[in-house]
Amino acid sequence: MYRVLIADDERIERMILYQVLERNLRDRCEIVQAENGREALEVYAREKVQIAILDIEMPGIDGIEAARRIRQADPWCSIIFLTAFDEFAYARQAITVRALDYLLKPCDEKELMLVLEEAIRLAEEHDRQARQSAEGDRQARQSAEGDRQVRQPAEGDRQVRQAEGSGRQDGLSVGWEGQACLSGRAERRNGQAEGGLGQAGAPGEPRPWGTGAEESGGLTGKVAELAYRYIRENYRRDISMQDLAGAMNYSEAYFCKLFKQCFNKNFTAYLTEYRVKEAKRLLEQPTINVKEVGKAVGYMDPNYFARVFKRITGQTPTEYRSAIFTK
Repeated sequence: MYRVLIADDERIERMILYQVLERNLRDRCEIVQAENGREALEVYAREKVQIAILDIEMPGIDGIEAARRIRQADPWCSIIFLTAFDEFAYARQAITVRALDYLLKPCDEKELMLVLEEAIRLAEEHDRQARQSAEGDRQARQSAEGDRQVRQPAEGDRQVRQAEGSGRQDGLSVGWEGQACLSGRAERRNGQAEGGLGQAGAPGEPRPWGTGAEESGGLTGKVAELAYRYIRENYRRDISMQDLAGAMNYSEAYFCKLFKQCFNKNFTAYLTEYRVKEAKRLLEQPTINVKEVGKAVGYMDPNYFARVFKRITGQTPTEYRSAIFTK
């Protein structure tokens, strides 16, 4: 099971968050708690936490400093910040921490769980890469050992061959010579889905934001237009909040604030809902395999695709398709 750390000095908020995670993830994750940054670091080190949910404003060691120390120790730990809009100037210090997402308090449960699903996917990806790397190292050791054994036969064996007059050369290495051993190191990104199933952004498609500042033609309107275009053109790839913020030349924390103002939800939740919307459209085409649908909208892992799809729609992709064609 993966371990999720909740660090918040507000006991009531921490307990509510714990109950939400326990209700949704009890079969897959162990939830641990800390009431300040110093305790969070102690729990992280003791429990070997893979996912850390940190309140930014905590006494003593705050969430950002705790995140910095966690990141120094572990580049793979998924860090999720709890914050409020008036704390974003403070949160800009967290640029180098590479947070997975920033969640506005109090957290929306659906947005929170979509971010947690992504964090679990990253933890699973890390485990997969670690297994591949270990297997690659094992094969390399076996290859090197076998090569040494064949190239350096025992003296007694060499004398036997010479006595037999077989004429064979010493140090035979057939089957080992030049054998390549892969490191097993996988690319983190899933890359562009193959097959080109369907096209997003059809002419006349309504913009996904509603009323508010984005319609005023100001900064948020431009941000919304560019962000929507980026997602529409890249949702099939393994994109992140950092990718989009970097493409628009914003710091992660400030961009998160703008994105929330434009779309009324965080980046991870919006991207997931966009992908599921496209997946539903493809599932309505009976000639397309369900696994290919997942790949076509950016999910290389069919199990992860099914989990996310069900969290959004209440049905698995297969159940959704069956319901459509049995009406």
